[in-house]
Amino acid sequence: MPAPNYRDVVDHVMTAVRPYIGEGKVADYIPSLGEVDPNQFGFAVATVDGEVHGGGESKTPFTIESISKLFALALVLSHDDRAIWRRVRREPTGDPFNSLIPLQISKGIPGNPFVNPGAIVVTDQLLRDTGDAYGAIRALLRAETGNPQLHVDAVTAHSEATTGHRDRALAYLAADFGNMLNPVDETLDHYFRQCSIMISCEELARAALFQARHGVRADGSRLISEEDARGVNAIVLTCGTYNAAGEFAYRVGLPCKSGVGGGILAVVPGRCTAVAWGPGVDDKGNSVAAAAALEAFAKLAGLSLF
Repeated sequence: MPAPNYRDVVDHVMTAVRPYIGEGKVADYIPSLGEVDPNQFGFAVATVDGEVHGGGESKTPFTIESISKLFALALVLSHDDRAIWRRVRREPTGDPFNSLIPLQISKGIPGNPFVNPGAIVVTDQLLRDTGDAYGAIRALLRAETGNPQLHVDAVTAHSEATTGHRDRALAYLAADFGNMLNPVDETLDHYFRQCSIMISCEELARAALFQARHGVRADGSRLISEEDARGVNAIVLTCGTYNAAGEFAYRVGLPCKSGVGGGILAVVPGRCTAVAWGPGVDDKGNSVAAAAALEAFAKLAGLSLF
């Protein structure tokens, strides 16, 4: 199948998404996110051949939030650390991303690496592997985006830390079952900072291209094996959009990872990545405008996996 004209696709997506811009509600339970203008929207596509096409506020930084979980998992796997799969399962939960109940039932083993308890355990493992989990994620993002100034937003990190009582409860519950390697407060410090990294649609699309390249980084070196890249894409498809993954598989048909900052990343293996950002999210934590944009993108480009 020939590659679509991505510039034209981006332009058509921008037209299709216009009625949805501003819909949803900003995630104001994190105070700094509550101050973001909801009437913004950006969209970008990055191809494995080096093209980058953007529309709207595609160069405007936003907080990466839960999309950082994909990069944390890839870095753990890059250390050939198969032990992570003894600490975290790979199953969709069907429950809210910050629910305590499944973690209690499973005796401290999170359902997958993209719900909050699973992501905290992955960050805990990355901290053990590297000594600096946040620093490792930031270094990877800086290298893959080509932006050495990529940084954490201190205000958002402070908001996350001061309001993250549920995340503390999840981490302490995992620790109570013996599934934390480092002190809870130390792991959560890295977790809150990784979620508070500022990144634009175009940068995020470039950063995640290793997943479209089957594990190969921008410089041609291998970050993770082809098998692990395939596995991560599978988990992103089944677990990446909280408890709406089935709906995303139906509507978009691509592996998608969302964050409550309003960003959603989609991966087309062997082809490209696409990132949409709209700050207004639905009751499951997924951006309304970004979901509509990626649905339009998959249809216009003919790139659904199904």
